[in-house]
Amino acid sequence: MTDAFNPALLAQSWPRPAKPRPIVTFGAGSIVGDAHFPAYRKAGFPVVGLYDPDRAKARKLAEKWGVTAYRSLEEAAAVKDAIFDLATPPGRHAEVLRALPDGAVALIQKPMGNYLGEATEILEICRAKKLKAAVNFQLRFAPMMLALKDAIAKGWLGEVVDFDAWLALATPWQLWEFLLTAPRVEIAMHSIHYLDLIRQLLGDPKGVHAKTLGHPNHKVAQTRTSAILDYGDTVRCALSINHDHKFGRRHQACEFRVCGTEGAAYVKLGLNLDYPRGEPDILEIYPKGGSDWVSVPLAGEWFPDAFVGRMANVQRFACGEDAELVSSVEDAWNTMALVEAAYKSSAAPATPLAEKP
Repeated sequence: MTDAFNPALLAQSWPRPAKPRPIVTFGAGSIVGDAHFPAYRKAGFPVVGLYDPDRAKARKLAEKWGVTAYRSLEEAAAVKDAIFDLATPPGRHAEVLRALPDGAVALIQKPMGNYLGEATEILEICRAKKLKAAVNFQLRFAPMMLALKDAIAKGWLGEVVDFDAWLALATPWQLWEFLLTAPRVEIAMHSIHYLDLIRQLLGDPKGVHAKTLGHPNHKVAQTRTSAILDYGDTVRCALSINHDHKFGRRHQACEFRVCGTEGAAYVKLGLNLDYPRGEPDILEIYPKGGSDWVSVPLAGEWFPDAFVGRMANVQRFACGEDAELVSSVEDAWNTMALVEAAYKSSAAPATPLAEKP
């Protein structure tokens, strides 16, 4: 660690592969057009085609990006030496993975199934077929989060003892039609990103206390969550999530506060405050030995830059340039176990108050 904190020295990007493989995408939903394809084009990763059972939707997106719209799952899975990019709903992952050739390389959209049982099925498919598969927990690769992780690793916060996630915003759930009737939404599809990031920074918790619920103004299964992750007697970790704060931008928020024994960090996740257009992300650090907050100039945003880093790691692992496949299915299963525990906690009765004598 140097004597003075220099934000320019914090890592914010992932190295690019020397010879990227062609990418075949499964799915033609909004996340593909809003994040996957813009990121891959920005990075120079070659997308050769996509498949979606909705042929009209697939052709429209393929024409926009100048790629092939495959006629069948089997045709798409037959592309040689491809990176298979699953942007499919969680209930469809297993079907696509079974169609891939043994030993293939795959990036699976989160979550890793709707339930832990489906995640286990996916893990077993990947093991049986010897797939080199990771789950697309791309928040880990956002420039602000790479820099935060680097700052923690270099000791600028001391020992992390507090992690707060606070969200009060209006999320346009209608952009994802399949979520409008899904039985699990908020934790499984949104806060799973935060739980996964927390696991990366703090490790696996001993357990979780959680309550997740919907809202009387709509029928989305859950859009509000409160959760406490149990890391023992030293670390406090809490999430307060409200996707129904539809009262103007002024008092909305989407931020993390990470406090250590000798420093702290503040992160604003701007994307969620005006999705999918977003606002700028912010990272500020009060470093060990410092006397004020220091703004970290960011080299990119969560969308699309996190998807660049996520795919770069998969590409580099496929050709031996990276030794570790970040968020491999083996590791991602543990994030799914935490999600499952949160839902079980939410379904369990709270500790009742004592009766007055």
